[in-house]
Amino acid sequence: MSGGPSISRRPTYEKSNVELVNSLRSNFIAFKEPYESALNGSLEERALNESRKYLKDVSYELWTSREDGWLNIPSQAFEGKGLAEERSSYDITVKLFFLPRTCPSDWGRHAKEAIDSVLKELDVHSIDLLIISFPGVSLDADGRKEEKSSDCGDISEPAELGAMIQAWQEIEALKSRGIALRIGLAEFGRERLEKFLPKTKHRPSVDQINLQNCGELPSSLLAYAKQEKIELLAHNDCTNILPQGTVRELLGGGYNGAGVLADPEEGSQGLKGNVQPQWVVKYTAVVRDRGVIENKGYFASADLEDGQSC
Repeated sequence: MSGGPSISRRPTYEKSNVELVNSLRSNFIAFKEPYESALNGSLEERALNESRKYLKDVSYELWTSREDGWLNIPSQAFEGKGLAEERSSYDITVKLFFLPRTCPSDWGRHAKEAIDSVLKELDVHSIDLLIISFPGVSLDADGRKEEKSSDCGDISEPAELGAMIQAWQEIEALKSRGIALRIGLAEFGRERLEKFLPKTKHRPSVDQINLQNCGELPSSLLAYAKQEKIELLAHNDCTNILPQGTVRELLGGGYNGAGVLADPEEGSQGLKGNVQPQWVVKYTAVVRDRGVIENKGYFASADLEDGQSC
């Protein structure tokens, strides 16, 4: 699944999961609209006849594509348009979210899939900063207080350190190959960093912290980050940026659904099975001398219970 790039300055108050869902939904509608118009006439004509039920008339197979066992939603066509200026004019930041209830042994493969999608979309060979967000890891859960609830979906147990180290080795490989010039983490407190750093070949140069969760940074983390030369950056992203229920709503046959997944209760057409989100990647390309976000977007991946990916 992909959400199209945009030219904008990001509002600091908008949570990234809201932005992600809106981006995906807008992209789905944009790709479906030509088929809707050809089948049912203008938006005004369709609205008069049957309020939004026309969305179910167009088969998802018309505006999606299959490739190597994947269903691209919408159909992906990397045309190499890329960036407007030379690559050296941009700072490209990518954040990869490994999502809850995914298999840690798959995270290395997920990283490759996600980064390849971004490189193709931007038509570049490298990114400046890659930040990794592990499921269930937050500063609150790492030495301050236990997080009881979230408006970004279900809270999951933090990933095991061994699984994170194994996935980090794939991230280190991207740095060694010059694909990611800098690599970093999200939501690591001092205690977790102290356990993590000695097991790495390439240390993270950045640690992103959600200040809305922890209020203010612990002085122990500030001191340790300075000692280890780790840059602390603020963010407002959700750890579980794409909950399972949100994917079902986006791809289902409801009012705002794309009609890709079948609705068992209504007996609608579409793919059948339980959908499980795997990863989300967010990318931004900022023009260095102007500080303007020229290109920004998302890719997301989910599996069906029968093994088909979408």
